[in-house]
Amino acid sequence: MRGRPFLFGLVAAVVATVPLYTQSPAQTPGQPAPVQVGVPQGGAGDSRRDGEAQQRAEAERKRRAAVPIPKASDGHPELGSTLTSKGVWLPGPVVPNPLGVKDPPYQPWARAMAADRRRAQLEPHTRCKPSGVMRQFLTPYGAELVVIPEEKIAYIFDIGGPHTYRTIYMDGRKHPADLKPEYYGHSIGWWEGDTLVVDSVGYNEGFWMDRGQFPHTTQLHTIERFTRTDFITLRYEVTIDDPGAYTAPFSGKVDLRWEPDVELFEYVCQESNYAPDLMLRDAEAVGRTSEFVP
Repeated sequence: MRGRPFLFGLVAAVVATVPLYTQSPAQTPGQPAPVQVGVPQGGAGDSRRDGEAQQRAEAERKRRAAVPIPKASDGHPELGSTLTSKGVWLPGPVVPNPLGVKDPPYQPWARAMAADRRRAQLEPHTRCKPSGVMRQFLTPYGAELVVIPEEKIAYIFDIGGPHTYRTIYMDGRKHPADLKPEYYGHSIGWWEGDTLVVDSVGYNEGFWMDRGQFPHTTQLHTIERFTRTDFITLRYEVTIDDPGAYTAPFSGKVDLRWEPDVELFEYVCQESNYAPDLMLRDAEAVGRTSEFVP
């Protein structure tokens, strides 16, 4: 028993002298690249297997894409789960500008705010606040879009984050004249062919509509278009019109992918549970006194 402290100390001293990696020497022209210690090196067999796996994945993707798009009782395409096919819509890679808008027509203050948001990343979504417009579809857990023709209504259910939902009225009503600003605004929808069009106004300023690229004001007006281009792809297009933050309307789009055999699941959002760095960054404190539901 008395020898254990000495033994542990000796082992620690030996481990401390062993480098975790070796510095790669300069590569000599015509010679193979140096091998970094501790990093698996793929051989020809690995490359071949990777290529074969990619080919199988692409073949499966094409097979699933070719499945006929299911139709609802009113003849329009189903944009979500059915009695025989369930799933959710997932975003692509997490990138700063998923809509592909190259040069948003910022007003000077909005450009400065967008830069500050990307630097500090003090995003309300990470503090369990609802997030409207395209931010609903950027969560890695996905979202579910359900259209109920018989009720003339549609819902967008968030998975993750605040775990709230958005209502889209499809009964022909107009926007109320006197709206109380809310996180999701007031949405009305209709079909244009096989595309669901959603018109929304009445937003508050308490959310980010993406990951920090696009600030907005209560003057925000959005037109969103949802088109199921094949069984596994949902084209999302949005036009942003906010004269309080931009000099002109602008548009962007992104494709969402179908994740089969997945449905809404229980999710508890706790402030500062797993993302204190993301929520604070260079700030000293975050206020947690406001309500986190609309």
